[in-house]
Order: sequence, then C-alpha cells, then structure tokens
Amino acid sequence: MVDETIEGTFCMTCNGCATSSKLDLDFSMAFQPIYDAVDERVWGYEALVRGLAGEGAFDVLSRILPEQKYRFDQDCRVKAIELASRLFPAGEELKLSINFMPNAVYEPAACLRATLLAAGRCSFPTSSIMFEFTENEEVADTAHLTNIITEYRKHGFTTAIDDFGAGHAGLGLLVEFQPDLLKIDMKLVRGIDGSPARQAVVTGILGIAGTLGITVLAEGIETEAEFLFLKAAGVRLFQGYWFAKPAFEELPEVRFGSVPGIGAVA
Repeated sequence: MVDETIEGTFCMTCNGCATSSKLDLDFSMAFQPIYDAVDERVWGYEALVRGLAGEGAFDVLSRILPEQKYRFDQDCRVKAIELASRLFPAGEELKLSINFMPNAVYEPAACLRATLLAAGRCSFPTSSIMFEFTENEEVADTAHLTNIITEYRKHGFTTAIDDFGAGHAGLGLLVEFQPDLLKIDMKLVRGIDGSPARQAVVTGILGIAGTLGITVLAEGIETEAEFLFLKAAGVRLFQGYWFAKPAFEELPEVRFGSVPGIGAVA
C-alpha cells in the first residue's frame, strides 16, 4: 500500500484525491515474462494483479468501486515497482510492464508522483518501466490520453497498447498517437498458423507498425506453431503460457520447449 508521505503528495497535487476512497482489500502481483526472439532472452516482465490467495485479476477488479479506481491504479504501480526492485536480477536490463487505467488518471503529471517516488525509493530506473493500457477500456477523451502518453514519455517511460485488435478503438488510436509497442490480442494469435484470416489481419498490423516505427508483441502464445509462424512473420516480442505462466510474487522459470536454436535464459 502507499505510505503516508505519498498519500499526502496525492492530496496536494491531484484533484482526483478529493473523491478517491481508500481500498478495503489487499492484493499483490504475479509476473509473466516477455521474450525477445531476436536477442533470445527475457526482455521484461508484466506485473499482473492477483489476490493474496492467488485470485485472478477479474476477481480483484470486480471488487473495485468506481470511486476507488484512482487509488487502485496508484497502488498497483507502487506494488509492482516494489516487488520488481526485489525480484529483478541486479545488472539485468529488464522492462517492468504495468497496466494503467486512463480513465483513472486525472492530471498526468500529478498522477505520476507516486510512481516516481516509488521508483526513487526503490532505486528502480524509470527507463525500465513500461505503461500499457488495454484497448478494451473505452477512452472517451482521446486528447486526454494523448496528454498522458506525452507526459509519460517525458520521464522516459515506454508506452504500449494492450489487447490490440479486439477493443473499442483499433486503428483509430494509432491515428491519434503512436505508442512504442503494440500487443496483439490473443484472439488474433490463437491458431494463427492454420488461419488465413488471422494471418492477413496480423500481417496488416505488422506492416502498419513497421511504417510507424512501433514494436509488436504477440501475447497469448500457447503453441510452438503459433510462435514459429509469428516469428517468421517478423514479430520480435512474445508472451504467453507456452513460455511461462505467471508466478505469484516471483519470476517464473522460462520454458522454450524444443524450438531449434533457443537456449535457456540466464
């Protein structure tokens, strides 16, 4: 949870605090690796919300009241940074991917105070933090979202759109702004090796991303065939159960199966 010093900073700098209520539940994080198929190493880890008894993100999120979204969003950032600072091996250049709620951010600069304070307290480099927001969360004010992304980039954060291809806005978001990374939704990935329709859509996304200078990550990889097809198509980053399932408050062992040329990650 956020300490009293950070809470005080919230109240002085962000109007949202006036209407934000404290959480009445405890939670933690599980970590799932993101694999770089070009460098053949773990690129980073996504922090995923979990209940203290291992409950999934949906169970936790379903208990968050609308007036608690801001507090929950802030507490998630702090918890992820605190855990990652203890778990990430020293000297490794790893990204920490944190999900955030655009609709819970009132004023971008003020709402970053807790993140920056936690990173400083834990000696965790801000350049190692990636913020991702899901396309499944409808954003009514795209100008506000653009302001958020602009502010985050000032601090050296990487930005990403999660679940791309299965949400509200799709390509319209790329017209408004260009994130550093696109995470292709698992619905487009599932069985892509045998689906010409999925292949056509993903090929189109890769072409657009390449033109805009955006890195592509394929999430939800569950089979070797999915991985090999997408790697051959030009996808660099991967995430999914085929590599490793999320591990509660620890970094899981990464499995690569029998893919030729891939060894264990140190």
